[in-house]
Amino acid sequence: MDSSPRELGSSGVFVGPLGLGCWPLAGMTRAGITHTMAVATVAAAIDAGITHLDTAYCYGADGESERAIFAALVGRRRELVTIAGKCGIHWEPGRKQCVDGRPERIRREVDESLIRLNTDHLDLLYLHAPDPTIPIEETAGALAELLKEGKTRGVGASNCSVDLVARFAAICPLSACQMPFNMLQREIEAEILPWCRARGVAMVVYWPLMKGLLAGGMTRDQVFPTTDSRHKYPMFNGEEFQRNLDVVDVLKMVAARLSCPVADVVLAWTAEHPGITSVLFGATSPDQARANAQALHCDLDDEARQTIAAAVQARGPVAGRRAV
Repeated sequence: MDSSPRELGSSGVFVGPLGLGCWPLAGMTRAGITHTMAVATVAAAIDAGITHLDTAYCYGADGESERAIFAALVGRRRELVTIAGKCGIHWEPGRKQCVDGRPERIRREVDESLIRLNTDHLDLLYLHAPDPTIPIEETAGALAELLKEGKTRGVGASNCSVDLVARFAAICPLSACQMPFNMLQREIEAEILPWCRARGVAMVVYWPLMKGLLAGGMTRDQVFPTTDSRHKYPMFNGEEFQRNLDVVDVLKMVAARLSCPVADVVLAWTAEHPGITSVLFGATSPDQARANAQALHCDLDDEARQTIAAAVQARGPVAGRRAV
């Protein structure tokens, strides 16, 4: 994998091809995630060369992800990491998720995030998701003000359609977009990825390992408990799950030939995909963070690329949305 730094648009902010997605560390979708484990996981990722840390105001009912990053950075130089944050989603009592793009709410969340992270700026600030009740131009205007004030070095938009991204960019300089993408879920190739490539906007992707499915460790009879959000997704149930594991079986053969873990092969494939700037992987333990970071040293060859392409084509479209 080419591990040279990649610029987020024209922001002057550079990241590596891999980043740590810190949502799992919030402990809201996986049981047993403690603050101590979250801090150790972030620290392990940094020590392994993963300095792009992706978090959000709502990653945790009380900013657990941001607090873990702060703790992991104690004794380290702030400028050695790139912190990407998000605003526009928060939690109401009863664990109810609320999308709120009002300018005053945006500013409040960013100020709170900076306090949690103990920093005076973010390197990248995304709108986490568009608020359907607020014109996106109003929200973009709030982020443009924060950019001018130096509270972020760049602005991004996450989980937006190409139409909304275009409207956002007309108001606020756009450095990056963040969308889900992996070798089986490639919807962004239709519109938003070409739009970004044509305009020099970075594309940062999450779900490269398909919430762990493409990492190669799941069994045919795997059952997810109700405490694990994956039980709600059709990709992890029934015939869909079995067909996805058929692809994983091919990936295992490729990985064995290259002497690389399956997850490393998948991350390397994603990072070299045209138009992809940086790839976020999740981790819930230091060992997992270190293992995924080894993908930086995985190099694919043409045989691997052709074998993967054939398996993906044979699989066909994937039912990836949550069932409920």
